[in-house]
Amino acid sequence: MRPEDSELQELVQDLHQRASPWLPAGCGSRLDWGPPVQAAPPVLSTARLNRIVALNPEDFTVTVQAGTPLVVLQQELAHHRQWLALDWPWGSGPRGENSGSVGGLVARGLAGGYRQRYLGVRDQLIGIGLMRADGTAARAGGQVVKNVAGYDLMRLLTASWGSLALITEVTLRTLPQPPERRGLWLSGPAQALAAMARWLLDSSLSSERIDWQQGAAGSGLLLSLASISAQTLEEQVACIRERAPELQVQELQPEELLERIGHGQGHGIDQSVATSPWLLRLGVRPSALASLLAERSLARMHWSFGAGSGLGLAWAPGDALAGYQVEALRRFCDGLGGHLAVLRQPAGTAIPAWRDAPSRPLIEAIKRQFDPKQQLAPGRLPGVQPTPLAGR
Repeated sequence: MRPEDSELQELVQDLHQRASPWLPAGCGSRLDWGPPVQAAPPVLSTARLNRIVALNPEDFTVTVQAGTPLVVLQQELAHHRQWLALDWPWGSGPRGENSGSVGGLVARGLAGGYRQRYLGVRDQLIGIGLMRADGTAARAGGQVVKNVAGYDLMRLLTASWGSLALITEVTLRTLPQPPERRGLWLSGPAQALAAMARWLLDSSLSSERIDWQQGAAGSGLLLSLASISAQTLEEQVACIRERAPELQVQELQPEELLERIGHGQGHGIDQSVATSPWLLRLGVRPSALASLLAERSLARMHWSFGAGSGLGLAWAPGDALAGYQVEALRRFCDGLGGHLAVLRQPAGTAIPAWRDAPSRPLIEAIKRQFDPKQQLAPGRLPGVQPTPLAGR
């Protein structure tokens, strides 16, 4: 279902009256992520809600309908030398193809390595429009950065996976595009890279991202530096190059990867296996990240983790891992005080996408308040372990 803006409320009200389950969606590019929804309900897409409602370059804010493709919004902001400080989501093309919608980005809580400097998507969200399961339209927040009304509701819907309401509109803060960027790729023994990462995090260098990565270029640290001054960046690069030999780290120059970093096009990691069945989202304390990356199962995967956040993704072909190895990896993350979510898995496996959170009773109470008939994304409530579906 792809209703026009004028048709949306009536359609949702009709679904509510019939107590019919449905799945909120943006462009529908990542509907296979997470646990399968129960009973294969119809998908209600906001793909036709794709207007840029208000762009205020002077205030560094933009309001868009939720179905607006991220790549379209970034292109429009580029005309004003601004951008959303977010990665292309995993599985996007090198120029943002298949990047999905802005509303979908918020609903999944995606941000990527740029959170090192610019924080996550929920921290860039300053206003939101939504439609509840009964067709009631509501708003929270505002259109200026200093407005903090509705703060809790905006963060509640971020990473809610469509389980509480349909996001119809978002207002986000924008940033000036850095006129100068530099990318560095550092390799070496794991302990040496860990020491380098600690030094970088404690330094005053203007890092946009400090990512542990393993891909086609091997494993190492990917750095992106940004500034208004080319001279400042050259001085910072020189400082890193001077420090690297002391820590037994060497600099490599994978040209395509660093070119993409130089143009602010995200992590630059090879996603030629973007259709691979295994896709995991992991998170541990930054101090425990080196221990996680040394775990044997991750050696078979490509991955990207923020050194400052401890959050990242890992992906692999279906024959690279067995289900029991993913479960063991989850237990290892739990032992480090972290978490693991299975966003995609091969057919025939039945690993829960996520486990119960300690706050499950509270999460379920909030769900009942927002969706008393349990219509939205049945079986897909973050923090509540999904019930296995028959045949899986």
